[in-house]
Amino acid sequence: MAEKMLQFVRLAQQTPDKREAAARRTDFNEIYSRFEPARAAEQASRCSQCGVPFCQVHCPLNNNIPDWLKLTAEGRMEEAYEVASATNTFPEICGRVCPQDRLCEGNCVIEKGFDSVTIGSVEKHIVETAFENGWVKPPTPRVELAQSVAIIGAGPAGLAAAERLRVRGYQVHVYDRYDRVGGLMIYGIPNFKLEKDVVLRRWKQYEAGGIQFHLNMEIGRDITLAQLREKHDAVFIATGVYKARDIAIPGSELPGVVAALDYLTASNRDNLGDRVPAFEDGSLNARGKHVVVIGGGDTAMDCVRTAVRQGAASVACLYRRDLANMPGSMREVNNAEEEGVRFVWLSAPESFEGAGKVAGVRATRMHLGLPDATGRQQVEPIAGSSFIQKADLAIKALGFDPEDLPRAFGEEALAVSRWGTLKVDHKTMMTAMEGVFAGGDIVRGASLVVWGIRDGRDAAEQMHLYIQHKAAMAVAAE
Repeated sequence: MAEKMLQFVRLAQQTPDKREAAARRTDFNEIYSRFEPARAAEQASRCSQCGVPFCQVHCPLNNNIPDWLKLTAEGRMEEAYEVASATNTFPEICGRVCPQDRLCEGNCVIEKGFDSVTIGSVEKHIVETAFENGWVKPPTPRVELAQSVAIIGAGPAGLAAAERLRVRGYQVHVYDRYDRVGGLMIYGIPNFKLEKDVVLRRWKQYEAGGIQFHLNMEIGRDITLAQLREKHDAVFIATGVYKARDIAIPGSELPGVVAALDYLTASNRDNLGDRVPAFEDGSLNARGKHVVVIGGGDTAMDCVRTAVRQGAASVACLYRRDLANMPGSMREVNNAEEEGVRFVWLSAPESFEGAGKVAGVRATRMHLGLPDATGRQQVEPIAGSSFIQKADLAIKALGFDPEDLPRAFGEEALAVSRWGTLKVDHKTMMTAMEGVFAGGDIVRGASLVVWGIRDGRDAAEQMHLYIQHKAAMAVAAE
């Protein structure tokens, strides 16, 4: 083992420099700077190179984290990039948006007493170094194959599958209903977590590798699933989940009560330079308003921090449980608090108040009760504890459900679960329709970018096996 490793006993954990809250409140730039090469090598050298790397075990992609940490510590950056990219299609994106505190870093064996290795920041440093040195290449195959595949959805799952299949030589066509590639990485995640150039450069790189994108193309409207199946040898559905969960309380129809994704999409489009009428007229703009966000996940954190940057008069987040039971990243909560967001814990909305437009959110205080069968504490209302939180803009960040794809695609043969997600054979990732595969959020429900990448890569392997088996059977039948 290199002498450079096991330095956690003398080197303290350090993250890249974080911009001061007062400065970052005024723009949408990423809040963390990049590691200097020497600092990255130092932090990578803190890895203990343990025999059972729990960071790798708890990474959905099973990234070879100890290996690329060791290579970074030794200054072997091109090799570090090759190892990082061998298992991860978008390591530069995962390094920015993965909740490392719940995954790799949160399971680092040196965490107790010494603090974990700053895995995500080193990962980002490795790939940015690779881009600067021209080591990141378009996904070009050694041999072109005649067979083609259709990918429905240009989010992380769809792009990961497209890249893997293109490298194998397939003619890859990606269909997406939006005008840019990236899915929620473009329109859902704000710039301060993921600057859009990071996603857009992958789009251009994939085009250079021969992947063909068909944008503003909605399945069921512009082309049918039946037509795609006729044109291509296999189809992968990776549409994600975009249907906002609602809350059935009085006043939900009031102007000024909006869904989180509508709000975030308007902000992201404005930052991309698009003209957004609902942003310009103030409907989806927090400037000068008292904003209340309902929810406790990462989407809620994106909303509150976006509202701060738009110049809101105040920003409050209502969540019916406490901080310890919050599903969102603790790192994001801390960043939001630094930026001036006020969290109103143990508060559940009862109604939206206002005459003609929203003026407040009536909520009731909650008490944490006994754990349920899942181990999570249940919440119970405290009688007579109602209060009104002032709001000119109320944002519902309650999660996402799948759209009715069988109806949208005009294919009732697509079987769905009781949650509306597509049913697949979890070994082959094929749906109830022959040659039609599915993965990502449309199968597992609203999840993380890293799980989308995992599903896309796994689906690509299963599609390859399916197409090659079908080709072999056709030859045998001749």
